Amino acid sequence: MSKGLMEGKKGLIMGVANDKSIAWKVAEKLKEQGAELAFSYQDESVKEKVVPLFEDIGSKHYYELNVLDDQNFEDVFERIKDEFGSLDFLVHSIAGGPDKDDLKGLYLDTSRDNFIRSMEISVYSFVKAVGLASPILKEGSSAITMTYYGGEKVLPNYNIMGVAKAALESSVRYLAKDLGQREIRVNALSPGPVLTRAASGIGDFRTLLKDFSQRAPMKRLVEKEEIAGSALYLLSELSSGVSGEILHVDCGYNIMG
Repeated sequence: MSKGLMEGKKGLIMGVANDKSIAWKVAEKLKEQGAELAFSYQDESVKEKVVPLFEDIGSKHYYELNVLDDQNFEDVFERIKDEFGSLDFLVHSIAGGPDKDDLKGLYLDTSRDNFIRSMEISVYSFVKAVGLASPILKEGSSAITMTYYGGEKVLPNYNIMGVAKAALESSVRYLAKDLGQREIRVNALSPGPVLTRAASGIGDFRTLLKDFSQRAPMKRLVEKEEIAGSALYLLSELSSGVSGEILHVDCGYNIMG
């Protein structure tokens, strides 16, 4: 029996909300390839949905993490170090913050609270996670986050989240520079739209899906399995020379004028 690409590798996946999450599809793909997984999840509101998933996949290490609480963040990563050990990879799939009304209105009407909260949850949580993980990330390890095309171009009903994704993509580049000398790679996946709990908060999302499939060169929506496959590439040794990149997995949508 041939070894999987991630055989003997250990990693943390942040942001599984349910079995429809992109993060969960990535977890399944990594498990298929031999990885040992730990997880963090948001709070009690998702616990009953996600803990059975973690247990079904064979994980004994899962942690409730409030990314707005620095002390909780530090405590969780200390537990990961003590209970799970060193890491070969980290997957960050966390975004949020704004009220739905802020996504539907004008960007210039964004409130201070929603701006700060969106940046803290969608951007700083990745910076903080990589920073806390860095002492236990092995040489040659890889960290990825999830972004979206709304960070590059203006998209309807995305507003502050587009600005947050732009900041996240810039953070990827700066983190890649910071950790490059240790051979730690930092990249982002930019998937096309797929129906998840997070995406459901975007106004008129069904119209967005239809427009995407019509404009993409491949004339279809991207599949979660394809996103997971690209995550596997970035997390495995296949991408050993790739860092600071934003990899689009969108059936070519981003190339169209």
